[in-house]
Amino acid sequence: MKRNLIIAGSVIVVVLIGYFVVSGNKTGESTDIMSVVKKGKFKVEIETTGELEAKNSVKILGPSGLRTFQIWQVNIQKIVDEGTVVRKGDWVATLDRSEFQTKYSQKQIDFEKANSKFIQTQLDTTLIMRQSRDELINLKYAVEEKDIIRQQSKFEPPATIKQTEIDLNKAKRGYQQALDNYKIKKNQNIEKMNEVGAELRKVKADFEAMTRVGESFDVKAPEDGMVIYEKGWDGKPIKAGSQVSVWEPTVATLPDLKKMQSKTFVNEVDIRKIKAGQKVEVGLDAYPDKKLKGIVTHVANVGEQRPNSDAKVFEVLVEIEGTDATLRPSMTTSNKIIANEVPDALYVPLECLHSDHDTITYVFRQKGASTVKQEVIVGETNSNDAVVKSGLSENDRLFLSVPLGNADLTVNLLPEMNGKRKKKNEEEDKAKPTVASQKIVSLPSPSKK
Repeated sequence: MKRNLIIAGSVIVVVLIGYFVVSGNKTGESTDIMSVVKKGKFKVEIETTGELEAKNSVKILGPSGLRTFQIWQVNIQKIVDEGTVVRKGDWVATLDRSEFQTKYSQKQIDFEKANSKFIQTQLDTTLIMRQSRDELINLKYAVEEKDIIRQQSKFEPPATIKQTEIDLNKAKRGYQQALDNYKIKKNQNIEKMNEVGAELRKVKADFEAMTRVGESFDVKAPEDGMVIYEKGWDGKPIKAGSQVSVWEPTVATLPDLKKMQSKTFVNEVDIRKIKAGQKVEVGLDAYPDKKLKGIVTHVANVGEQRPNSDAKVFEVLVEIEGTDATLRPSMTTSNKIIANEVPDALYVPLECLHSDHDTITYVFRQKGASTVKQEVIVGETNSNDAVVKSGLSENDRLFLSVPLGNADLTVNLLPEMNGKRKKKNEEEDKAKPTVASQKIVSLPSPSKK
């Protein structure tokens, strides 16, 4: 009796094990996830992440004339906090003037030297011209004296009269030479004064320009607005301790918050789908429930490589429609760029599509209790779905993955694709070398000695 019970128990255990094994296989087979072919408006959307910025803004500039004085960059010592609302003329930042101060002190010394040289030259020329004028006056008196002597000698012997006339002519000639020399000296001194005057004006202009530049080291707001830090070449905001280049002396900006845009970057694979005028659905990370509308206004023609990325991207600007007081620069946006819309399309999830080495795209369609491996023609795609132009009908049930045991099914080809495949095969056959075209070279048999 005991033995019969043990046998019966063993049979029951085997039956249960078999039952669970069979049930497990059936459960595994029934875990295939299905989807249906949908029909309706299909959107080709490209999703990107962007950053809000003002479409128009006023730049807050640092000193603009530093290149003249061989200064190429300056450091920011202090700057107001980003987001501070300022009025026109309010202090925004202070720049380091140590290098500039050294050059300014030297320029001040140069100005004093030039001014001293000008005054000294002016005094020298004044003294020289005064001496020349005194000499002319004396020579003029000498001529008058000789003329009086000549007049008084009219009763003297002819030789004496002749001598007085000669002395008068010498005096006149000496006076005329001195007068000509005076004119030459005057022109010389005028040119000398022009030279030192020009040098003084140049040094003075440089000194006054440096004085004005020195005042601009305390950066003031040109208009009312909210201060937003400018981004440097590395994409990081310029702040205290950062350097400002003389070629781009922008310290910060005052954005016009009435008109905002999202600056985003699209990879080189999707950029061909984007063009100006396309609609965009814009979301904000700061306000998940807020949905905005935008439009593509600019697509860059040349790609660039962003920091910490190996892929090439193209800059795209999306203008936000309307005005929203909650929008602030540097907010992160999620952009859905609607590249195309197909109004009445059949579409399926991308997971349903498969392909083989012959570039035939197919799906696994459920047909009653059986499975069909059906070729399809695919059109537009987005991040989730793909348009099917031919091969399926609305509400067809498809497998999202390869169903178990059906991977080796024969593909049900579309008749409209036969011509294209035939043409492709013919082109491949033409490309292959034929046996007749191959030259067979026979080697000579070795001669026997």
